[in-house]
Amino acid sequence: MISVCIATYNGEKYIKEQIASILKQLEEKDEIIISDDGSDDETINIIKSFQDKRITIIEGPHKGSPIWNFENALKRASGDYIFLADQDDVWLENKVCIMMENLRKYDCIISDAIVVDGNLNQTSPSFFHSNKTKTGITYNLLIKNGYLGCCMAFRRNILERSLPFPKNIPMHDIWIGNVASSKYKVKFISDKLILFRRHGHNNSTTASKSDYSIIQKIMFRINIIMDIITMNKKSK
Repeated sequence: MISVCIATYNGEKYIKEQIASILKQLEEKDEIIISDDGSDDETINIIKSFQDKRITIIEGPHKGSPIWNFENALKRASGDYIFLADQDDVWLENKVCIMMENLRKYDCIISDAIVVDGNLNQTSPSFFHSNKTKTGITYNLLIKNGYLGCCMAFRRNILERSLPFPKNIPMHDIWIGNVASSKYKVKFISDKLILFRRHGHNNSTTASKSDYSIIQKIMFRINIIMDIITMNKKSK
């Protein structure tokens, strides 16, 4: 069973296209868990208009952050395989098939993506290339993060190990990616499986230029390392 987790907030402009691209790839037993963090536009009505029993809408934590909104959705996921999805992207038609094929051998998969603007005009043929994404926990933790949530899927063992989120993580996908790399088998694949929409108003800023100072970036990395060490000690 697949659980797709989406965190929404005032996503009326793009959410219909995204959900439609996801639903057509899911089986009847699968689910979409949507945590909405208090949208005051038409987001909820658009989601409800699908009238699909696979969709569950839950009230978000109202903390004004996609980190805790995603955590809220993940806590309700019941699937053996978890996919993260942003409210404004578009899944390409072979995404689920290719990700599931790779999840037979690996615990966490991160795919490449085609970067587009708000109107789906291509701005980069490869997110991996524009982000200078590389593999390995050392590079992704200490140099440059490549764990992009909207391109991630992972097994339930990683979900259970990642929750609850520590209070001081910089972003949900950075935490999950590093948890996965610390103990499990992770693979970056070159397949471009979504249209990754960057329109200037994205709720998740993982792939954006960081506004944090060097000191803050160092502290984030130290905190993640300490949180992973603590997590691994508790699991023994």
